[in-house]
Amino acid sequence: MKYLIIPVTLFAQNCSLVWCEATREAALIDPGGEADRLLAAVEKNGLKLTKLLLTHGHLDHVGAAAELAARLDIPIEGPQREDAFWLESLPQQSAMFGLPHGPAFTPDRWLEQGDRVSVGDVELEVLHCPGHTPGHLVFFHRASLTAFVGDVLFKGSIGRTDLPRGDHQALIRSIRERLFPLGDNVTFIPGHGPVSTFGRERLTNPYVGNQAM
Repeated sequence: MKYLIIPVTLFAQNCSLVWCEATREAALIDPGGEADRLLAAVEKNGLKLTKLLLTHGHLDHVGAAAELAARLDIPIEGPQREDAFWLESLPQQSAMFGLPHGPAFTPDRWLEQGDRVSVGDVELEVLHCPGHTPGHLVFFHRASLTAFVGDVLFKGSIGRTDLPRGDHQALIRSIRERLFPLGDNVTFIPGHGPVSTFGRERLTNPYVGNQAM
């Protein structure tokens, strides 16, 4: 698996273009906006975009999903169905944050803990990690020890839990019980900001590291 991080929208949301080197099939994880820019990256790398993967339902992570799915006739997979209310409220989210109109939509496939998604010959494991939102997912590529964690965990910080149905204790459990056990040497790509490793955050993160226990 190879990947490219493409920050999009005013929120500098890390959309990840991931692909299988053998088949050149690709997916976009959290296409939050700027559809044409994302498609240009797909074309530049000689890839065939086959699906869209969503970690959760916030506008800055899903804003271009409906447009891309319609333009290319490809499926949207994820998030977990507890985030349906966020996807239903996309028009209101657009107005609230002054971003381009995002239509409400239903994904082609809701994902659950333990599911698998494939991109060519690449297989990603699905982890349900609620807290930031109730239906938040993480995509984990075990072969390369790479995790796409959305807004669950950041370098030196954690996801906010003050939005509707956020749950601070659930977020902490998700990180400590589902992410950190994957191993200290796992590199994670957060929804915003620089990459880090679970080991670094376990040792130094002031919100969820060892010193915070």
